[in-house]
Amino acid sequence: MAYEIVTDSSADLTDELIEQYGIHIVSLCFRIGEEEFPCYVQGQKTDYKQFYDRMRKGDMVETSLIDMANCRDIFESILKRDKDVLHIGFSSALSGSYNAASMVAESLRDAYPERRICTVDSLAASMGEGLLVYDAAEQRRAGKTIDEVCDWLIQNRLRVCHWFTVDDLFHLKRGGRISAATALVGTVLGVKPVLHVDDEGKLVAVGKVRGRRKSLKALVDEMEKTCIRPTEQMVFISHGDCIEDAQYVERMVRERLNVKDVQINYVDPVIGAHSGPGTIALFFLGSQR
Repeated sequence: MAYEIVTDSSADLTDELIEQYGIHIVSLCFRIGEEEFPCYVQGQKTDYKQFYDRMRKGDMVETSLIDMANCRDIFESILKRDKDVLHIGFSSALSGSYNAASMVAESLRDAYPERRICTVDSLAASMGEGLLVYDAAEQRRAGKTIDEVCDWLIQNRLRVCHWFTVDDLFHLKRGGRISAATALVGTVLGVKPVLHVDDEGKLVAVGKVRGRRKSLKALVDEMEKTCIRPTEQMVFISHGDCIEDAQYVERMVRERLNVKDVQINYVDPVIGAHSGPGTIALFFLGSQR
């Protein structure tokens, strides 16, 4: 096909899926002290466990947007090969990265007037964004045009359901998602929040349960309410260095919904800096968010 797919590192796609579908990744960055790191480097394994271990030790993490120069290089590398660009970006309600990529696209349109540069705000995060990229790649493989895939993404992005829980409320407090008092009481009582991404692409708390296992079960309970055609679905699960809990959620999803398949990967450092170690997130296609 005469177009290629570009996304950013916050889509949390596995290396295998990136290679299988030839997806281009624009990396966001994070900083710990004086050290700055890209979240993704093609051909290199990011040591996510070390990142989360440093968070557990109390290291403070700062995050930044995509590098616009790197984004421009990737876009131009595709355009110079006489191919179009389909860019699917991190929710504009959570990051300025999509808007930065859109500015890059706009700056290139005059230089490549014969080419299409289609940018889509996923209104999604982590492997919710990744699930949209995966579905776009599957449609591209099936022969859909760039315009057909763009239209499908816009029509279906609000059907990508995100359900999250976290193990440590401190990180949500630091990011302003919950108050200090709520974090303190929740920690003492062992209360775990249940969150999702709403239709505006924002992360919002929608409930709370007592105990880790109950919070994990709550994610699958929510999936049962809205999931469509589960036996045909690829389901994604991301985690903040807690693979056993991710696998526990996978088993429940497989047993209760008989889904086609499940992919598990880490929550990348830019999102993980705000959600913390112990984050579990479940993504699937539903009738509504």
